[in-house]
Amino acid sequence: MSSVPPNIPSSGASGAGAAVSAPGTSPTFSPLYQQIKALITQSLQSGEWKPGELIPSEIELANRFKVSQGTVRKAIDELAAENLVVRRQGKGTFVATHHEARAQFRFLRLMPDAGEPHYAENRILDVKRLRSPAELARLLDIKSGDSVIFIKRVQAFDGIPTIVEEIWLPGVLFKGLTADRLSEYKGPMYGLFETEFGTRMIRATEKIRAVTADEDTAELLGVGVSTPLLSVERVSYTYGDRPVEVRRGLYLTDRHHYQNELS
Repeated sequence: MSSVPPNIPSSGASGAGAAVSAPGTSPTFSPLYQQIKALITQSLQSGEWKPGELIPSEIELANRFKVSQGTVRKAIDELAAENLVVRRQGKGTFVATHHEARAQFRFLRLMPDAGEPHYAENRILDVKRLRSPAELARLLDIKSGDSVIFIKRVQAFDGIPTIVEEIWLPGVLFKGLTADRLSEYKGPMYGLFETEFGTRMIRATEKIRAVTADEDTAELLGVGVSTPLLSVERVSYTYGDRPVEVRRGLYLTDRHHYQNELS
């Protein structure tokens, strides 16, 4: 079966674009490198190349898709900018994985005021299967009442409780996820999701607001009621912009700050 879609010219040297249209719609312009990027993303999504694996070289991909090497390079540039692949000097391009330190801190934006960022210590408080309420179902793009996995945990840095998190995951994707499995796993949670459940978090949207600690949260963080906290609600997406996690965290920021990079 050919890897080249009908709208990609087979002559290959051009890096321009093509008019792409579905039956019954007006043609739209899609640059050729964007089409190659979409094909590479499809291979990532299907598992042709697993997280951490070396993908074919630019020359091999150019031959596969019958386009110029420059077109492939531009597609990979965008995939690298989106953290889907990682270039390593002299070694090639690899599928990004959540087991790399750079990927772990990409999703944890709470940074220490002093010293280097480091991994949190996790204490799992609760893991259970629930029926999704309507609001959560909307965020996860599932039906109201569908099964979800609920996780509650406290994260500490240097023994100091700093984050209280509640996490909801679609039950159909995370069958077999238990409190024991989460407690015994020593790597990043997203690494567990990637390795054992085949779900890789690609991007996330967040809502951030200032709140105060209620009685339960104050007790878990060892602070007084009404202590100022940072509330972060995140929806994480996998390939195809499919939402696969809702995470609500309460952050104590007396020793940390929330850091984001805008570009």
